[in-house]
Amino acid sequence: MNDSSGPPTDVPGSDDPTGPDDTEEAEDAPHGTGGSTAGSDEVNDTADGPSETEELPPDVRKYERFKKMDGARYERVNEFLRDRTYITAREWAIARLCADFRTETGVEMTKIGENLPELVPFMTDTYTPQAVNQARYSFEEKVTKSGATFLYGAMSGFFTAEDLDEMMYEVTEIAKFLLEVEGVDLAVADELEAEDRISAVMREVRESSADLRGEEVRCPECGHVHEPTEE
Repeated sequence: MNDSSGPPTDVPGSDDPTGPDDTEEAEDAPHGTGGSTAGSDEVNDTADGPSETEELPPDVRKYERFKKMDGARYERVNEFLRDRTYITAREWAIARLCADFRTETGVEMTKIGENLPELVPFMTDTYTPQAVNQARYSFEEKVTKSGATFLYGAMSGFFTAEDLDEMMYEVTEIAKFLLEVEGVDLAVADELEAEDRISAVMREVRESSADLRGEEVRCPECGHVHEPTEE
């Protein structure tokens, strides 16, 4: 990445040959491989792919979501993500493309796969519609499992309110950095408002989970004791 802003300091670049391990390579199988067909009813694979001499589709040519990644190598981007998230570079890029190239009838997976190197600088090969769909499904599955893990930790009583605030700050900074890399312009006021809203939601989660467990929670700011609600 050419952008050095944001909390992480070891930003992916183009000069580090370190790559993913064998299992990660297996997940990031190249063009032509199969994969999960979950949600394959949305695959639009009727269009013929453009030849090298044909002009790129206008929306592909104008797409600038990952321009800050010019010069970055897949291995470095993948390593960066694996250190901080459970998703791979392949899953990140394709999930974003699937959201951006969604139409009323589904996701333009053929267009995404055929133009993947033009859309995302660190992706160097084309993908079949099935491989695009598999990567999207894998992303969704990992987000669901990560969400369940985090929510259980937040509801379990293992962490204090201060612990949760600190944890949310860390993960929010990473999420904001990825959004900025995608080209999203985050205003400071909007960032602060989002952080306040997240903190408020986490306090509600903790209090609600205390009700479920039959425990009381003391507010670290005012000392108020939240007692379990009696049925």
